[in-house]
Amino acid sequence: MGDARSTSSGDFRPATGGSCTRLIGRRREREALNALVNAVRSGESRALVVSGEPGVGKTALLDWLVDEASGVRIVRATGVQAEMDLPFAALHQLLAPMLDRLDHLPVPQRDALRTFFGISPGKAPNRFFGGLAVLGLLADVAGQQPLICVIDDEQWLDRASAQVLAFVARRLERESVGLVFATRRPSRDLTGLPQLVVEGLGDEDARALLESVGTGPLDERIRDQVISETRGNPLALLELLRGMSPAEIAGGLGIRRGAGPLSKKIEESFRRRIDALPPELRRMLLLAAVDPVGDLTRLNRAAALLGVPCETLTAAVETGLIEVSPHVRFRHPLVRSALTSSSSPQEIRDAHRALAEATDPEQDPDRRAWHRALAATGPDEDVAEELERSADRALARGGLTATAAFLERAAILTPDPARRAQRMLTAACAKLDADALDDGLRLLEVAEAGPADALRTARAEHLRGRVALEQQRMPEATRILLGAAQRMEPLDPVLTREIYLDAFAAAALGASLAGSNSMRTVAEAARDAPPAPEPPRAVDVLLDAWVALVTKGYVAAGPMLAEALRMVSGPDGEPGRLVGGRSTAVLAMELWDAEASFTLATRQVRVARGTGAMGQLRVALNFLALGQILAGEFASAEELIAEYRILTGATGNSYLPATEMMLVAWRGQETRVRELVEASRRAAPGRAVGAIVPYAGCASAVLHNGMGRHAEALAAAREVFEHDDCGLGPLIVPDLAEAAARTGDRGAVDDVLKWLSERTRTVPTDWSLGIEARLRAFLAHGSQAEGLYQESIKHLGRTRVRVELARAHLLYGEWLRREKRRADAREQLAMAHDMLAAMGAGAYADRARRELLATGATARKRTDDTRKELTPQELQITRLARAGLSNAEIGARLFISARTVQYHLRKVFMKLGISSRGQLEAVLPDDGN
Repeated sequence: MGDARSTSSGDFRPATGGSCTRLIGRRREREALNALVNAVRSGESRALVVSGEPGVGKTALLDWLVDEASGVRIVRATGVQAEMDLPFAALHQLLAPMLDRLDHLPVPQRDALRTFFGISPGKAPNRFFGGLAVLGLLADVAGQQPLICVIDDEQWLDRASAQVLAFVARRLERESVGLVFATRRPSRDLTGLPQLVVEGLGDEDARALLESVGTGPLDERIRDQVISETRGNPLALLELLRGMSPAEIAGGLGIRRGAGPLSKKIEESFRRRIDALPPELRRMLLLAAVDPVGDLTRLNRAAALLGVPCETLTAAVETGLIEVSPHVRFRHPLVRSALTSSSSPQEIRDAHRALAEATDPEQDPDRRAWHRALAATGPDEDVAEELERSADRALARGGLTATAAFLERAAILTPDPARRAQRMLTAACAKLDADALDDGLRLLEVAEAGPADALRTARAEHLRGRVALEQQRMPEATRILLGAAQRMEPLDPVLTREIYLDAFAAAALGASLAGSNSMRTVAEAARDAPPAPEPPRAVDVLLDAWVALVTKGYVAAGPMLAEALRMVSGPDGEPGRLVGGRSTAVLAMELWDAEASFTLATRQVRVARGTGAMGQLRVALNFLALGQILAGEFASAEELIAEYRILTGATGNSYLPATEMMLVAWRGQETRVRELVEASRRAAPGRAVGAIVPYAGCASAVLHNGMGRHAEALAAAREVFEHDDCGLGPLIVPDLAEAAARTGDRGAVDDVLKWLSERTRTVPTDWSLGIEARLRAFLAHGSQAEGLYQESIKHLGRTRVRVELARAHLLYGEWLRREKRRADAREQLAMAHDMLAAMGAGAYADRARRELLATGATARKRTDDTRKELTPQELQITRLARAGLSNAEIGARLFISARTVQYHLRKVFMKLGISSRGQLEAVLPDDGN
């Protein structure tokens, strides 16, 4: 390991290339780090996760990287356990030296970072837009000189910083930016990034390390035993021998043996050294241990308050346990834990009290409040109120996790039991909004242990039901939410109706598991709910509509559903929470309104991102991705699904691939459909499977129809249709009818037509009318059938449901070919082929191509042979550039940096043989996508 010198946390300077960190061995690790530096210097971007047990040498490798890297700039940050609940603390460490470059960013990104860091007030930006802003800032700085960000102890980053940095790491392409994380074990946030696992030194290198520190003569057997027991861990090799006399080392008498964890042995070694220090020196080190920032000015002020002379800091550095450059930095994180474990609770409280007094209440009120809280000896309402104010500030910055942490600590310090329980319940709600479901349940249990209170009990039950809903435990969620609504009826009639709507969402989404009676049970209970307030809210109209749908049928409920949709989707609509978008998603689909569905999905993604509500964002992303699939925007849908996957990983939730199944089914990827179904069953056995069962059926029907396996499509579609799940009609009716028509089952087509006609008579839309005309065409003959096919195309052409428009041309062309009208068939089939191929609907495009060949024609190539050379991302960027978006706007849309957009456009121009954006329209005209 040797002597280590590095940039301090947040220090920002060009690397000198002069090495002063001596490493023994580590050839493989050094080669990996050198490869990253070389890639960054050459204009590429790289991310690397360095992982290994405590003391194995991760920090030494980072120090070596900092000292050895030449021709790059380096910025460094270190996670600190005490700051895990302070939002964006690590990002502030990392980016503070770059904030003078904020004015170089687009205004929305600049404002997002200013809000993140409390530089200016404003609405809290979402984590992912904030991630784009960080990416933009790093790319701007790297434009001057290649940049490497070194993040140590990632396991102790605050959650907000960890999510943003992981987002940035996945979006790096051509910015000349490197991100190197060091962590004990890769967190969920870092899943999928390149890994470098650091293990103990080999025997030869371990022997060389022992010899290099001058331990004196050491018996070979004892030396080999030490190496074996430490598994070559460098810090353990050094610490286990530290403080022993030559005689103890030579004879092996002082070496502590045992089967305990290696980190515990290292910590014990540090503790022995600390226990031997003078009291004043220990107090100075303890102050540094409980102050995560390591600010020298504050540390000296706090030391003076404890009567510790400032020159004690020099003696502390001489112990080798800390270094100052310019902030205080511990030799190893285990030194902090050794200091706190060897100190009494009163000593720790005294240290926090001194640091609170030494912290400026204007400049850093939240850290001061946190130190005051940790210094408290018992309940203290004054401190609790200060923590509540900190929670409000954290919420304004988008730190829901920090909000919950401040509220939880405030609750602990609240003298009044009833108020304590109420604060704990509020903290639990913040945890749930942040998608930290297990933590939310833990706080709920504490809140429920407070004094009896009917309203609080009902609210807690409601939150439990929301957790079950988020975890896709639909039957249980329905039962809990129904009970919560009934508890709430005499207490809060307005909230009661909202809870009933939650229960409806759970019942509708879980019908495949819970059975058809679940929605009727909720409807009958909600029918007797307190009346809606005047004027009624969208929630109230929608609740009454669902009740009517279940108890009276579509004809009675349709107008009410349409009114609810108008209230939530209009420009002055009332979006509300509406179960994080679930009810509105189902509502728009139930009414076959593609435009309202897209409007609502876009709005809900924006609202969820803006508030940092990760659970609601997961729902909204799926909602929007499904709309993009139906619009034939497969690349956009794939981006949204990728963001959803990142979110589920970051929040520890199960990835439910319902929307991805629909995407790969339209693309004709049969193997991938099967893989997704099996993976979802393994990930959440007996729980989330029920939520995706109908989507699996829809995806199977789409896939089999595309491949011409209509009998299989009919079986899959019929099972979904018979369940009659709310909102699934538009996804399953077209495939069921087509499969039935192709297999000669006219009775099935007629049944589906009757079901759909009831809806078109009640609340007609171009989407539903277009599909209805298609179904009638399946049953008609001659000119009547032709007129109906044309009517279907006319209606669907007015919608954004481009996949169904393309399929309408395909079906009409197939009918024309069967009618021996080859020339007319070629026109429709060629149009269908071009649209489907442009979308990436592989199986359907192949089907259209085969039909074209049967007419004696060949499938036309898409616009230009060069177009097929463009990657999906290049094609997406090109479309946006053709639409007039700037590089920054394209980057914001696709969550990549403007510099990466520029790089891809240069490649596109070369492939297409053009030199400017103005030529895009000529070489790549609008394909209707």
